Amino acid sequence: MQKSRLWLLYTAINTIFIGIWGAFIELPEKAGFPATLGYVVWVATMLPCTLLSLYLTGWKLETDLRSIFLGAMVGLLGAGGQLMLFEALRIGPAYILFPLITLFPLLTILLSVVLLRETCSRRQWTGIAVALLAAFFLAFQPGKHGPASGNIWLIMAMVVFVMWGTQAYVMKFANNTMKAESIFFYMAVASLLLVPVALAMTDFSQPINWGWKGFGMAIPVHLLNAIGALMLVYALRFGKAIIVIPLTSLSSVITVILSLIIYGVVPDAVLSAGLLLASVAIVILSE
Repeated sequence: MQKSRLWLLYTAINTIFIGIWGAFIELPEKAGFPATLGYVVWVATMLPCTLLSLYLTGWKLETDLRSIFLGAMVGLLGAGGQLMLFEALRIGPAYILFPLITLFPLLTILLSVVLLRETCSRRQWTGIAVALLAAFFLAFQPGKHGPASGNIWLIMAMVVFVMWGTQAYVMKFANNTMKAESIFFYMAVASLLLVPVALAMTDFSQPINWGWKGFGMAIPVHLLNAIGALMLVYALRFGKAIIVIPLTSLSSVITVILSLIIYGVVPDAVLSAGLLLASVAIVILSE
């Protein structure tokens, strides 16, 4: 495959893997394995991905302070946002949180256009807009309960929005001066530093399923996420952030389809509209 099209291959792998991860992520938690411990498993699954990527580059790692800082920022913004999302979901309504957070590519696009001077055609801008609208519809979940009290969860959701939007920009910015493998290495190390936070958030007074349906299921599920994260770093090495990030947000298409199959649910009008818009966006942006 030509180098100019590698971004599409890596983006597709990321989208597929994250989509499958999204469909199965609830299974270990519903079986009694907390999401916070799932974070610890995710960090552990990043290790083989890190070793493999470094092996392919001859174990060459940038060790200058600038590279360490940028790689660590990518990790802390992504992992920190994930832990904050756990807490926001505990006290706030998911049907408001997810549509809001899934629009984080808007911030990535803004930063990339203003600071990186990325540009694209009118057709691509149309595809980006359709992709963002599709992501919003696919993440929308009609509320079955009244709104949560207070607004701390909303503030936390906005912080996650900023963290994830900024993370994608920093990842692209770092790719301009350092190897993708080094970015992923420091990203993994920074995520490891937040493991004590995840453990502190875990309620160990509740029973924890360390069996195959809990801990055992969490390993392959989170390995999909780890591989997807590595593919995203590679995608941003070769592609524009303003196109790659909206495309990867369409991983929710796969999540929705698999979830509908697993739970035997017929899609409503909102989900159907999201799936249709996502298909249109994929066609526009992949050409």
